[in-house]
Amino acid sequence: MTRKVVLFYPPYDGPPLGAPLCLLSLAAPLRNGGFEVVIVDAAIDPQWMKTVLREISDALCLGISVLTGPMIVGAVRMAKAVRKEMPALPVIFGGWHPSLLPGQTLQENYIDAIVRGQGELTLLEIAENLAAKKSFHGVHGVSSKQFGLPQHSPERRVALLDDLPTPAFEMADFDAYERVSGERKLAYATSVGCPYACNYCTDMVFYKRRFNALEPKRVIDEVTELVAKYRITEVAMLDSNLPVDWRRARDIAQGFLDSKIKFAWTFQASTDFLCRMSDEDVRLLGASGVSHMGFGTESTSSSVLKLMNKRHQRVDEMYETARKAAIGGIHVTFNLIFGYPGETHADRIETLRTMSDIARQFWNVSFSPNIFTPYPGIPIWPQLRELGLQEPRSLEEWAELPLGRNTLPWLQGEELKKLWQMLQFFLLNNQLRKVTKDHPRLRTGLRRALGAPLRWRLKTNKYFFPWELWVGRRLEKIVTRRSLVTGQPLKPEGAGAC
Repeated sequence: MTRKVVLFYPPYDGPPLGAPLCLLSLAAPLRNGGFEVVIVDAAIDPQWMKTVLREISDALCLGISVLTGPMIVGAVRMAKAVRKEMPALPVIFGGWHPSLLPGQTLQENYIDAIVRGQGELTLLEIAENLAAKKSFHGVHGVSSKQFGLPQHSPERRVALLDDLPTPAFEMADFDAYERVSGERKLAYATSVGCPYACNYCTDMVFYKRRFNALEPKRVIDEVTELVAKYRITEVAMLDSNLPVDWRRARDIAQGFLDSKIKFAWTFQASTDFLCRMSDEDVRLLGASGVSHMGFGTESTSSSVLKLMNKRHQRVDEMYETARKAAIGGIHVTFNLIFGYPGETHADRIETLRTMSDIARQFWNVSFSPNIFTPYPGIPIWPQLRELGLQEPRSLEEWAELPLGRNTLPWLQGEELKKLWQMLQFFLLNNQLRKVTKDHPRLRTGLRRALGAPLRWRLKTNKYFFPWELWVGRRLEKIVTRRSLVTGQPLKPEGAGAC
């Protein structure tokens, strides 16, 4: 009997951060349990459809990990092709989207089961049952179909990360990822979960506000070994909020520094946790290789932050975060959300003025403004429905969700146009402050010519006859979206696609 499991990661926008950590994490316990695992990542395999169809010929099952949005398109195409080619092969979906909407996802006739939440041990048990020709319907953490009817087994108890094996990084083809992205990057997670309950965030639904973290020594040993072995130049920490335990974050940085192994690393955090670290702690982060930190600041309006259930977020700590990061030589990206239910035009003006002031004072700050995106499972969906927002009714409708684009009934027409103009002036003004090595004389001249009128517009909230934008766009590409993990510019969908 075969003991082979095929795992597939569908295509997605943007350059890869490295091999998909979720599939490497699933592969490790399977391999330890004596199973052969094949990983197919569409990011490095342009013939991914043919590869998967070839590999499943002698497999126990196909596992597909998927996030909400366009990534679903490739997942659906693959699942339908497998159902046509091998109708009896179990097709199992996992990852954030199926875990948040298992019932709806399971309605599709080309999906046999959903692995909900933490999947390493669940998928291993499914594979063991399939190899033994036993049913997997009762496996904890699984939603499946029995006699054509949906069945949801009890939740699986969450395992501590330290009790799980190291992801199967040895399966990653780092050379292939370097050919695609131009860099040797590693995706890694020192923890999962965040203790906060922001109303727009799926993290609290997926991890239920539990912070589950690896011990610092394990992080230090694994990361430094991987960096040295695979010649990694940058490690992207995928933690939801890495410095929840700021002493732990400091210990990890100290361990990286003591290792004498040079590499850059990046992570996401909330401003309140970073502000609990001393100036010396943040200098240590910079010295250890931290090059970028992303923060979900979202708004500077106290009323909007209250609506978001983000009472832990304070404006003075945004300034303090920028200051601390600057003394550590670390770039930061502040994420901004506009169009949140209940937000007013005055709230937007307040946020942009405050953020402009932060950017004026600190060289290291960039911004990633986004239109509010209604992800599945978030706590405010009842309110969104009352406001006239239509929730996607199937997996394939969620695939059409234009992430970062505007679908909000309450943000249309002139109000949307005015918001877009505000954001364009704000972003151009901020970017012109940053004189870089590329064409410094041109940038300095452009900044002098446009700086005063841009500041006047932002101060007076007057955006008629936007000649500055016409000039600025000819000479300076306005970055509308940035990765909170790495700070790199992303495809211009967010604010730029209003």
